[in-house]
Amino acid sequence: MAGGMKASPAVVTRRNPLGEWRSRTTFVLALSASAVGLGNLWRLSYLTGEYGGAPFLVAYVLCLFLVGVPVMVAEVVVGSHGRAGPLSALRHAADRSLRSRGWVLLGVLACLAGLLLLTCYTVVAGWALAYARFMQTGVFAAASVPVAGEQFEQFLGDPLQQAYWQTLFLLACLAVVVTGVRRGLGLLAWLAVPVLLALLGVLVRFSLDNGDLAAAQDFLFSVQWVDFTPQVVLVALGHAFFSLGIGVGVGISYGGYAPRRIPIGRSVVAVAVFDTVFALLAGVAVFPVVFANNLQPAMGPGLMFVSLPYAFGNLLQGELYGALFFALVVVAAMGSAVAVMEPVVTSLMQQFRIRRFTAVVLVGAALWLSGLAVVFSLDPAQRPSWLGGASLLHLLDTLTSAALLPLVVLCTAVFVGWRMRPELQVVVLSRESTLFLSLWRFVLRYIVPPATVLVTLLALLSPAA
Repeated sequence: MAGGMKASPAVVTRRNPLGEWRSRTTFVLALSASAVGLGNLWRLSYLTGEYGGAPFLVAYVLCLFLVGVPVMVAEVVVGSHGRAGPLSALRHAADRSLRSRGWVLLGVLACLAGLLLLTCYTVVAGWALAYARFMQTGVFAAASVPVAGEQFEQFLGDPLQQAYWQTLFLLACLAVVVTGVRRGLGLLAWLAVPVLLALLGVLVRFSLDNGDLAAAQDFLFSVQWVDFTPQVVLVALGHAFFSLGIGVGVGISYGGYAPRRIPIGRSVVAVAVFDTVFALLAGVAVFPVVFANNLQPAMGPGLMFVSLPYAFGNLLQGELYGALFFALVVVAAMGSAVAVMEPVVTSLMQQFRIRRFTAVVLVGAALWLSGLAVVFSLDPAQRPSWLGGASLLHLLDTLTSAALLPLVVLCTAVFVGWRMRPELQVVVLSRESTLFLSLWRFVLRYIVPPATVLVTLLALLSPAA
């Protein structure tokens, strides 16, 4: 396939003015740190238990590798070819493919989705940071479920306290991004992934020693064919679609920082494997503790900020391990938040020709102000009437997951699968086989677009799914 598709000198010698990593390991670690987000710490395990157990897990893994991985590879291909931020990389790919520069709007949409996602991320990560402190100081020691619930309600009703913790988390993320590609993003990747694995290992051991492993195993891994329906496959597809963090420009930015001639396909597969294993181990760390206290495995804030604090607070040495769990959440959230922030920062740098420090300050100010709006909307007494009874956090999350991310994914598949010249793709995928290239392009063209539409319709027609 590569015959006759030689790279032009401009493709080979183009360098990223923002910086590059020296090793493939840094690239894989950085993508892995970005993929392990807040939802992966409990959502995959919860969905597995609710939608058929082992059959759902098999469906998820198939969807992840058949759909999620190809889209992530497509993003990395654009970034690795363009050697720039999302907007500049897309412009370069469009120019060299003799396509309209209107495709740059895809980068704008990705950055917008990233900003909205970060607004929600920084607020919830601030909650986790606060709860790490609460657990460490014994706030939930021997507390009842109603007391844990009241504590969470009081916390949501205190915007100033939430803003304090959100600000601390945001400042930590900005400090990483402002230091650049190698000393910031690269160093964080090398630190975050070992810390995540160490914390998760400690929590799994504690859960196995103190939790109800039999109940958790029955919930997570038993075969429940009666709960496994065609709609469940769409749920698995939806989670697979977004578990790698695609659609917000991370793959494009990190692909631009990756060393040349690395096996991109195999690298992204390694990230997907890490992401799945981490999510399953997180379920083993969480659900035995939940079942040991006779709690229902509710999803969302009810699990993380009510059930788990109560569960850890009523186990021997539970306050210590509860603090470690929320520390794990904070580190995971930081890896994702920094990754999503980077494409926005670099786009501002290259479009307006400003320094990294200035771009980071602008992004940080925007996120801090939007975070304040979210925090105040969580207090029922302060909630604007035009929100229709919903919090701004819920509305932004719905807008991002149900509209912006699917749109970006769909456009990415169309651009790379149908509009970008194959010769350009072969250059950056030179380490992959001809069979891989053919299958990858087939999936981008004929599988990802209809799958994206199905997932979007499911989200719009069944919001509670």
